[in-house]
Amino acid sequence: MHLRWDDDERRLKLSERRCTPCASDTPPMTREQAQELLPEIPAWALGKRSITREFTFKDFREAMTFVNRVADIAESAGHHPDLFISYNTVKIELWSHKIGGLSMNDFIEAAKIDQIIAT
Repeated sequence: MHLRWDDDERRLKLSERRCTPCASDTPPMTREQAQELLPEIPAWALGKRSITREFTFKDFREAMTFVNRVADIAESAGHHPDLFISYNTVKIELWSHKIGGLSMNDFIEAAKIDQIIAT
């Protein structure tokens, strides 16, 4: 099953889209659907029900600056990742808790987080 988007959505990169709340009865993405989106966020790994990425920084302060920028993205989207911090390493796990798996929001947020690193 392929993801279906209207023409306007199809033209937007993941990083240009906005997160929208999931209804509790929304089914999680299938693995096939998630794999269709991975080329746009190639540094992220697809797990059983989440996507993850690990970031390494010069020191703790730089890692925390990054975490705070991720927090800003999460708050503005209303979609909060699981963050694991160990000195200069930050691991981020994204999944839609409300539906127990992946949604488009996870991929949108991953793309926005990738933009932090690119700048």
